[in-house]
Amino acid sequence: MRRKNTQCKIQQNWFVFAALLALLAGVALTAHRFYHAENAETATPNDCFAAAAAQNPALPKMVCLTFDDGPSKNTDAILQILDENQIPATWFVCAQDANEAYLPKIADILAAGHQIALHSASHEYAKIYRSTDAFWRDIAELKDALRPYLDPDALEWLRFPGGSTNTVSHRYGGSDMMKRLKAQTEERGLHWIDWNVCAEDATASHPNAAQILRNIKREAEGRDICVVLMHDTKATGQTVQALPDIVQYFKEQGYAFCTVAQMDAAKNKAE
Repeated sequence: MRRKNTQCKIQQNWFVFAALLALLAGVALTAHRFYHAENAETATPNDCFAAAAAQNPALPKMVCLTFDDGPSKNTDAILQILDENQIPATWFVCAQDANEAYLPKIADILAAGHQIALHSASHEYAKIYRSTDAFWRDIAELKDALRPYLDPDALEWLRFPGGSTNTVSHRYGGSDMMKRLKAQTEERGLHWIDWNVCAEDATASHPNAAQILRNIKREAEGRDICVVLMHDTKATGQTVQALPDIVQYFKEQGYAFCTVAQMDAAKNKAE
């Protein structure tokens, strides 16, 4: 009888353990969905470069590594890896309180031959997407913060926080907010770009380096033109750990590395 009771307790413990695992998995999935709902990273990839490549076989396989929200304490490590591999990248920078101390690193990024592009001063959706005027005030604040390190008026590229198809902006500025902002961007002589490969390195699930690499491989499969979204923040140390393998993967697949501006120039030359 005692043996039977012990077996029953073991089975009960296993049931409890399995239920706990299921609960944790559900929490992780909910958190992941909540992050994307709140931060509005678009689920619709921007395939403008891929479409151009499909129409013009003269374009080689190209990959553009992009880093949002920097610079940060991880910028130096990223720069070192890129330098060791002699490849360029693009930073879509912010000027938040969290990274204000690291803004001087923008000069290092430029000196290493990389591209600086606009992202947001505050990255606060409720603030920047209240109206189109609020968005452009935020960009003006960002430019002012960048002015000690470069000529911000010479920057031609930007990435909308959350991407060009985000829906969180609807909550604050109306359902046509992004349509109006994209039109105004072009009217101001600027260009915007999203991504078509996402590392998912800034999600609530906090993926490790191996998971980040798998995410990128999965989304890059079958694409001749890849614009890879990664992040340069104090919380994305695992991105730094994954970066050498990410670079090696694209090298093995025969991709040429370029900045967003270089990629656009190659597309225009091939047209």
